Order: sequence, then C-alpha cells, then structure tokens
Amino acid sequence: MKYFHNPQTGNVNAYEDDAPAHFISAGLVPMSDEEVQAYIQSATAPTTTKADDERKWRDAELVSLMWLRERHRDQREIGGHTTLTAEQFGELLVYIQALRDWPQSPDFPDTQHRPVAPSWIAEHTQ
Repeated sequence: MKYFHNPQTGNVNAYEDDAPAHFISAGLVPMSDEEVQAYIQSATAPTTTKADDERKWRDAELVSLMWLRERHRDQREIGGHTTLTAEQFGELLVYIQALRDWPQSPDFPDTQHRPVAPSWIAEHTQ
C-alpha cells in the first residue's frame, strides 16, 4: 500500500502499490513508513476523556465500599453487634447514592465537586 496525506484536510488516503498515478488525487503528499506507523498508532490509540477517568474513580470508590455495607447488613441480619452505628450506616448509604448519581451532576466530571466520603470511613479497613 502507498499512503498519502492531504495537507489541506488532514485526511490520509491509501492506494494499492500498483495503482496508476492518475488515480492518486492531486495535492496528496506521499507518507514515509514512519509517518504511516505514527498515523496508525494515533488512530488506534485508546482515548480517554476526563469523564471516563472520573467514572473509573467513581466505580472504584463504589467497589471499595461494598464490603463495609455488606458487613453491616450481615451483622444486623444475624442479630449481632454492628460495627457501624445506625447513623454511620445511613451516611454510608447516602454517600454510595451520591457516587451513583455523580455522573448526572451538572458539575461532573470536575473532581473538585466529587461526593465527599464521611470522615469515619477511613477508620475502617477491610
């Protein structure tokens, strides 16, 4: 294949090696092998947006809290002593819901407006 770059549009055109010269549009500039490889890599490189990154943070935060919620529910279910107070459990559920709602917030994905975890969560380790 022969690759050509259109400097006016930025488009890249590919032609078979044996394509007649009159098939190749006027104004196209031949590309070197290095330029072709760079173009292919940039075209296939995954792109992430700030919103994608923020959703990944949110998802990781939710996963990191599930054990705490489940432990409290299990302790309550078996009638034993719960590690969290009823107030803490309520705060945990409110925080989890805020994380779920975060992508719909008008401030999303600004990290300065992320839902804020209750300070006591840091005291609990898995």
